[in-house]
Amino acid sequence: MPKARKKKTPITVTAIHRTSNSGHTSSNPHTTRTLIRRFHVLLKKQRQLQRNVSSACHAREVQDVEREMEEMGGLAAYQRMSTIGQGSDRGGGSEKVLIEWLVAMGSSRRDAKAKLRLLEVGALKPDNYVSCTSWIDTTPMDLRSRHPAIIEQDFLCMNENEHEGRWDIISLSLVINFVPEPKDRGRMLTLAHTFLRPSGLLFLALPLPCVENSRYLTFELLQSLMTTIGFLEIETRWRQGGKMGYWLYRKVPPDGSLSPHDFQKKTVCRQGRRNNFCILLN
Repeated sequence: MPKARKKKTPITVTAIHRTSNSGHTSSNPHTTRTLIRRFHVLLKKQRQLQRNVSSACHAREVQDVEREMEEMGGLAAYQRMSTIGQGSDRGGGSEKVLIEWLVAMGSSRRDAKAKLRLLEVGALKPDNYVSCTSWIDTTPMDLRSRHPAIIEQDFLCMNENEHEGRWDIISLSLVINFVPEPKDRGRMLTLAHTFLRPSGLLFLALPLPCVENSRYLTFELLQSLMTTIGFLEIETRWRQGGKMGYWLYRKVPPDGSLSPHDFQKKTVCRQGRRNNFCILLN
């Protein structure tokens, strides 16, 4: 009889195990990016299939997608890889950019009794802003909490009346791109506007290709969309061909000269080999 072949462990799972009990990142950046991108693709496909499970064929496709996601380690694996990407040996997390901007604005020179209330959506670690505890009161939250100090909560399900005007700053760092539906991305930005106090700040961080190489989104279109919702861009940081883009917005009244209807369906902005990232308003 031929010798039975041992089933190989997926490379992404191997990389995850190498980092689970260590403070150092032993997986290479390519492995990290590959897992995160593949997980995004599978999540989007899962949502598309779940809308039309009308046949046994569709049901099998859903099962195949969910099986692959499980083999990759599920949401926990995605979170671990994202945490690795934020490690000090990879340059740290995006909170460094926000802190730098806030300090430059003079926000750190505040009375201790008037700390800035920051809602950190998609928090993978509870201590991203530990260096700013004297002037920032942080509430970290995520869909799946990895720490007792991180609230397990879906931002899209938060009570609008309870949180209206509650926060001084909302951080959506690598969050919008993880939301599968374009209209839910727009709703997340609209909710952020509702939850912020007057003149509150929204910190947005996205993989740069979401804007720079999208078929349906450009920098100009993003700015128009944010203005329509009621956000004024006050800081931005990105470089052509880079990996990340960062934006800081101030809450202002929505621009009445622009119509939300202009952002309710996909419009092709560029041809060629592009990704399909898009943000739509309900």
